[in-house]
Amino acid sequence: MADLRQDARTVRSGRPTLAVVGATGAVGTVMLRILSQRADVWGEIRLIASPRSAGRKLTVRGEETEVLPLTEETFDGVDVAMFDVPDEVAERWAPLAAAKGAVVVDNSGVFRMDPDVPLVVPEVNPHAVRMRPRGIIANPSCTTLSMIVALGALHAEFGLRELVASSYQAVSGAGRDGVQTLRRQLSLVAGTELGTNPGDVRRAVGDHTGPFPEPVALNVVPWTGTACEDGWSSEELKVRDESRKILGLPGLPVAVTCVRVPVITTHSLTVHARFEGEVTVDKAREILATAPGVVLFDNPAAGEFPTPADVVGTDPTWVGRVRRALDDPTALELFVCGDNLRKGSALNTAQIAELVAAELP
Repeated sequence: MADLRQDARTVRSGRPTLAVVGATGAVGTVMLRILSQRADVWGEIRLIASPRSAGRKLTVRGEETEVLPLTEETFDGVDVAMFDVPDEVAERWAPLAAAKGAVVVDNSGVFRMDPDVPLVVPEVNPHAVRMRPRGIIANPSCTTLSMIVALGALHAEFGLRELVASSYQAVSGAGRDGVQTLRRQLSLVAGTELGTNPGDVRRAVGDHTGPFPEPVALNVVPWTGTACEDGWSSEELKVRDESRKILGLPGLPVAVTCVRVPVITTHSLTVHARFEGEVTVDKAREILATAPGVVLFDNPAAGEFPTPADVVGTDPTWVGRVRRALDDPTALELFVCGDNLRKGSALNTAQIAELVAAELP
């Protein structure tokens, strides 16, 4: 076995070196699985995390790899560095990694709207990876990524001119604390008659609402993110701004309402999209059925449409309930689902990194 591992390392020599920063986190864990499943384009893969996680051993590509502490030296010789860390960590360390010569692919929210940092979805705007004056490429938020691949395909054909969306966001979008909070709340309400009187779920849950302002078990919470002007949340404005930047439509009218639902993983959205001219459902289905990264699953009469329980753990954006708007021949109605930890975070980051690797000398 040792000889086989040595042979693999020899074969990989000359390939770019990849750093995974935040390798022990929730998305980092998914990232290691994705790197082990996709075509192996990397030479050395360095796993990097906070000093308290240094020394742990994680498996990637079938090999045990020791986690290194986050220091400037860990980026020596790194060609591409993928960051999945809190905003404040990315803000400090991503420019340092870029200064060391690495191309940074960052999954935080710090650089997404920086005009000198491209915001990339490989199925929609892959050309943008080459325009990175700061040496940093941003990964969109998981909510935007859950719909933008399908929307981008329709925009390329029909020309998008207005977007209205409502999200149904899984608790894993709030990290491990979100998942643990839902599971804890479910254990409190399971087997009870709760949910039949005002406030009974709230009293049972008490102060154990975790990262959410209200109970999420037996409930939906019409709020994600932090408060912004005029009643909008940061998550809603994020989807608006990111969609505009990715599609290259800076003046696109966008209205978004973000809702947290009692689902562990996989975000869903309803989408009302208006286009430049009249659209047909048949043409929309044809586009979606052939678009890279999209699965059309749409036969409501047979009970076939995407749900988080079926989509979780898969890579594509799943689309169903494709209809033309009743009162507007230029608009389509869609329901989309996407795993917020895979395409919504780790997979898109890996795809961007692979685009960069392909252009390295």
